[in-house]
Amino acid sequence: MTLSKVAFVKTDDREKGVKSSISTLGLNPAKNKDVLIKPNFNTADPTPGSTHNDTLLALVDEIWNMGAKSISLGERSYPLTQEVMDQKGIVPLLKQKDVHIIDFDDLEKKDWVEFKPKHSHWENGFRIARPILETECLISTCCLKTHQFGGVFTLSLKLHVGVIPTFRHGYQYMGELHQSAYQQEMIAEINQPFSPDLIVLDGIDAFTDGGPATGKPAKGNIFLASSDRVAIDAVGVAVLKTLGSNEAIMQRKIFDQRQIARASELAIGVSSPHEIEIISAGQESMAFRGEVAQILLSG
Repeated sequence: MTLSKVAFVKTDDREKGVKSSISTLGLNPAKNKDVLIKPNFNTADPTPGSTHNDTLLALVDEIWNMGAKSISLGERSYPLTQEVMDQKGIVPLLKQKDVHIIDFDDLEKKDWVEFKPKHSHWENGFRIARPILETECLISTCCLKTHQFGGVFTLSLKLHVGVIPTFRHGYQYMGELHQSAYQQEMIAEINQPFSPDLIVLDGIDAFTDGGPATGKPAKGNIFLASSDRVAIDAVGVAVLKTLGSNEAIMQRKIFDQRQIARASELAIGVSSPHEIEIISAGQESMAFRGEVAQILLSG
């Protein structure tokens, strides 16, 4: 059985977390590639409401060190994307690091590619931003938090809701998602047409209730990295359980969570906790890694 690896770093230092999680995973998909970063800029709320600027800049530096040919950042926020980036003050910082910004709000209709998968919970399918589909290397970076509006948690699978259009592109995709009784399954289904080459999760700060923009704060003091969205989300949910999260997290087994169950069914990632190998980054991460692994295996 081939195991999906999840690097596990206990740290309160974001630069160290980015570097150590990627090096522990032992994966370099960026070398000689045009890289697209998908951050969590749904809103400009402080981390974990959005990707911390320090995390994003450290990730950019690391991708350049990995030998990337070019780096772009692509995003669609819930308010206007440009407004969110301006509020975060990230645009000049990215330009200094030679990162090209792709505002998905500015994409033409032809650059939202339509998918109509069989047995989908979406009424008429969905559209995906073309840059996500066509990049040579997709790297996603997410936060560690719950989701009070039906998603239950928002980690790597939920992050990719930002690759479908908002109401500004002719159809209320977000309205359909949030009004559906199958929101969690629909989140998983969005992830089917593409696959990130690397996911980095910043769990230094977490929400154990509320979310995604604001919530009950907690200190997770971890970074995770993987190429498997189901595996990293399963480990992330296990971390939320160690922090003492809300009933929707605590009272359901991890692989019974509907986002995870549907993603596994679609072969987006692993189908059981026994297919996940959590790799500790050094001795200082071992104890917490052991606690999280035990919760992961027990559900």
